[in-house]
This record gives sequence, C-alpha cells and structure tokens, in this order.
Amino acid sequence: MLIRLLTSALLLGYTIALSAQQGGRHTYSFLSLSPSARITGLGGSLISVMDDDASAAYLNPSLLNPAMHQQISFNHGFLIEGIQHGYASYAHHASAWKTTIHAGVQYIQYGEFKYADPFGNTDGTFKAAEYALTLGAGQQVNERIHLGLNTRFISSQLESYRSIGIATDLGATYIDTASLLSVALVFRNIGTQLSTYTPGNREPLPYDVQIGITKKLRYLPFRFTTIYHHLHRWNLRFDNPNDVENPLFGNEPTEQSNVSVFFDNLFRHFIFSGELLLGQRENLRLRVGYNHHRRQELSVNQYRSLSGISFGAGIRISRFRLDYGRNNYHLAGGMNHLSITTNLKEFKS
Repeated sequence: MLIRLLTSALLLGYTIALSAQQGGRHTYSFLSLSPSARITGLGGSLISVMDDDASAAYLNPSLLNPAMHQQISFNHGFLIEGIQHGYASYAHHASAWKTTIHAGVQYIQYGEFKYADPFGNTDGTFKAAEYALTLGAGQQVNERIHLGLNTRFISSQLESYRSIGIATDLGATYIDTASLLSVALVFRNIGTQLSTYTPGNREPLPYDVQIGITKKLRYLPFRFTTIYHHLHRWNLRFDNPNDVENPLFGNEPTEQSNVSVFFDNLFRHFIFSGELLLGQRENLRLRVGYNHHRRQELSVNQYRSLSGISFGAGIRISRFRLDYGRNNYHLAGGMNHLSITTNLKEFKS
C-alpha cells in the first residue's frame, strides 16, 4: 500500500509540475545549490549513492538508511562576490518505525547592498537572505527498494520584499548489491509560494525530475554516476545573443545542423561524475564531475575556462570526515565548498 500511495503521489506531482511550472523562470533558486562539498565536487548532484552521508538526503530522501544514525554535518560554500551559502543536517534512525529521519537548515546570504537612485545617489544599505528548513523520512520497503519524502519550508527576504513557500521532494531508489548498481528517481521541489513578494505575482519553484545511475566497479575502488536532470522538459537551450548577426561589428550568425542541436540539447541534461575510494574505510576520496548544461550556459566565447568541471577530495581524520569541493561556474569565479561530518555515536565509545 505504501508503494502504491507514493507511486500515485509521484505521478500526481509530476503532472501538476509539468503543467504549471514549465517555463524556465522560478523563485527560490538557492534550493538548487549543492548541499555539501562532496556533492559540489561531483558536479552538483548526487541522488543514487546510498552510504552514511546524510547530506545526500537533501537531494533524495530515499537514500536515508540506518548507517546515517546520529550523523551530523556542517557545510559552507563560498560563492563569488562574498555570497555565503550553507547547510547543516542531522539524521536519526527510529528502529521502532524502521524509518530514518533527518532535519536540515539551509541558508544563503547575499551580502549588503546600497540603496541608489538612477543618478547614483546612495541612501543607506540593505541586506538579502533566504532560508529553508527541510524535514524528511526514508524507509526500506523491501529487499531492493527504498522510498523517501522531504518537506521544505522556505523563507525569503530581499530588501523589503518577503515571501514564504513550501515544497516537497519525493524519491525512490533501487539497490542491487550483487551487481553493485543503484538507480534513483527523484521529483524535487514540488510546491508553491504561500505568500508572494508582490500581490498577485505567484512564481514557480525550481522543480526538477532526475534519474541517477551509479555503478561501482568490482575490482577497482571506483564508482561512476550518471544523472539525467530536467526529465520533464526537453529543450534546455536558449537564444544566445552572440549567435545573432551584427553588421556593425561584422559578426556572422553561427548555424548548427539539426543533429548538432539535438545532441547539444541532449547532453545538457547529463551530469557525469566519478569517485575514487582509497583505504579500508575509504579514508581518502578523490572526486571529479562534469555538468554540460553549466558549461554551455556559462562559458565565454573564445575564452578557455573550466566552466562545468568540478573536483574535490575528502579525508577521514579520527572521528571526523573533512571534505573540499570546487565547482567552476564562470571565468569570474565559482564555489569553494567545505564540509565537516561526524557521528555522535563515535563519541560514546
């Protein structure tokens, strides 16, 4: 019955979001940021790896499992122009219910801005920040299938404009331990604004449907992941002004064949990543990821850059795991992400 109910909810959420939220513009964009340094180093999304990393439940609640019991994690990201982003979480396994639950607080602080009129005259400053509280639960329903649900309460304040929203994540993960294979399906940020910045102007949330596949090699400590995002929307391309003919500067429009357009759009949906696991307890982890959508949108013509490429590393020291991730957005900069994770059980022994 639980499987039927969740399946119905998945289909209903998909239908509602597909009909109401397709359009490309949305509010609360910070919800799409990576919650941890590990995930940042793997391209910004990781929905099909089930281990003891409770931060991954932010993206896929069906990854919650007993190995996360009493794990606490603190994550902070440094973006360009002093923008600060972070996520703190805690997970707990309720054995009586055979359910693992978690709670997390996400924040982004955009810094201080100056009030200015069209003539450049300044009159004080203001700040902007957004927050989200995530509560979720996951359960193993049979030998291979795990299901989970997140509920997210969102608060946004941009100068004197305020908005409150609510969102839900629905996830399902299939684990085949014999083949070292896992597959996940996630519907993220199904929700709405409860109050809008301006009356009558309701904006959609950053809804996304993702499928992830992870395969761990049997004779090599390495696993690779492929994620297909925006399953609900095929066309992720946009009109690039650099492709428009400009007689004044002699620019010629770049024409692409239908085949080239098709494959460019197809690969914009993919995120590829790999993680090398070294040591008996995986004390050292090396990571790399590639996000083609990000590279195509944020690269600068005729300039070489690492846009769309991410990397990172994690090391276990005593009771703590320290992680660093770097996600390259643009020539102007990217995100440096730091995480520290520990398990409260280890301090009781």
